[in-house]
Amino acid sequence: MASPIYTGTQVNYYFVCQRKLWLFTHDITMEQESDTVHLGKLLSRTAYEREHKDIAIEDTIVIDFIDVHKGVIHEVKKSRAVEKAHIWQVLYYLYFLKQRGVVATAEIDYPLLRRKERLELTPEREAQMVEVLKGIQLVVTQKQAPPRIGKKFCKKCAYLELCWG
Repeated sequence: MASPIYTGTQVNYYFVCQRKLWLFTHDITMEQESDTVHLGKLLSRTAYEREHKDIAIEDTIVIDFIDVHKGVIHEVKKSRAVEKAHIWQVLYYLYFLKQRGVVATAEIDYPLLRRKERLELTPEREAQMVEVLKGIQLVVTQKQAPPRIGKKFCKKCAYLELCWG
């Protein structure tokens, strides 16, 4: 049975805030108004200027850049504040590609921290990804948005006004 297809953003939001995931999936998007999102996009564009950026695959995932010679996909992030979400987003990219016959490895680049996190899609992580996708399906098919969570990072969230305004 084929897994549901989601975007990397949806996988990321599943780990950050399931309310945000639900709102985003139901076309309630606030990212275009967020200074934090704009800063992240600016960092992604300027940190690795020589690389071809934002490679869209099947209008579903967007990889920041790819080292084709080494078979490594790269995701550029500003900070490690929600590192678990970053890791699962990139593992989803590897899973998505593997489902289409492309085996790769990945790196999450934190240029402001001068740090890289290398990732592989192990059989264990692949099995966990199947469970993550089932969890996402449960969240996005709910009739109402999950409750707000009240975490420290909510203050910088694009959805702050919608949840707390």
